[in-house]
Amino acid sequence: MEIRVLQYFLMVAREENITRAAQLLHLTQPTLSRQMIQLEEELGVALFHRSNHRVTLTEEGMLLRRRAQEIVDLADKTKIDIQRREQELSGTLTIGAGELLSSQVLAKLLAGFRARHPLVSFQLYSAQADDIKERIEQGLLDIGLVPEPVDKTRYLFLTMPVTERWGALVQEGSPLAGKQSLSPEDLCGVPLLLPQRELIHRELAGWFGPHWEHLQVVGTGNLLFNQAVLAREIPDCCVITLWKLDTRFPGMAFVPLSPQITGSSLLIWKKAETFSPVTSAFLRHARAYLSGMETHPNQVFDREAPPV
Repeated sequence: MEIRVLQYFLMVAREENITRAAQLLHLTQPTLSRQMIQLEEELGVALFHRSNHRVTLTEEGMLLRRRAQEIVDLADKTKIDIQRREQELSGTLTIGAGELLSSQVLAKLLAGFRARHPLVSFQLYSAQADDIKERIEQGLLDIGLVPEPVDKTRYLFLTMPVTERWGALVQEGSPLAGKQSLSPEDLCGVPLLLPQRELIHRELAGWFGPHWEHLQVVGTGNLLFNQAVLAREIPDCCVITLWKLDTRFPGMAFVPLSPQITGSSLLIWKKAETFSPVTSAFLRHARAYLSGMETHPNQVFDREAPPV
């Protein structure tokens, strides 16, 4: 399969019309139709349901669309990485990050790097850790910022100088909002929204102990905003989440867990990977920057516990 043909396929899938797609691609309709037929013959499957005025994807076509988009994105990223000026670093750094307290450190890292290399741009991808790691494995992200636990045999990493703390986002009118901290007993019988990651479930199961099997779990989620919106609408609902600096949700308050659940976050990248000059330069910058933060952490971040 040629990348050019995959680009044609994605255009047809988007437009659901061969004639309109051909116009946008500056091709004749017969030429584009022939390319799609040849692609189907090459793969040995039908990619489209065809009618007089519309084409829609078959199940195999929908699978190819997902894979084709990843391939085209990776090809575009590779092209951008290698097309740089000889004397001045330029290109795009793709980085994934979860909703973490250490995101503020990452922001300072990126800002400092771009101050040195103004032709560099960033492509930021927000998601949970498992999604970020999958995209690193696929080559769609250069680097990821994720909370522990992480399989350190698969990645090289830098530890962020920030302590991530778990707590509950509770409704301000709830009796729980007036507490200094929340115990497992406090959260029994309360409607809960939990993180999606299975590894986090195991950690929370250890914290809840015998109460884990009797929790009233409303659902799970991967990013906080929609969970917080939903929790506001369900009476007495709470969201178990990491504390995020300067994140405010009207009508909701953050209360830490007790005993505390804390952990580290890591800047990770794939082992045995050949990086673009931009990525290599950023990793050198990150090592130097974080090394300085280990000596003077409070110049960048106040590591005290979150206010309640």
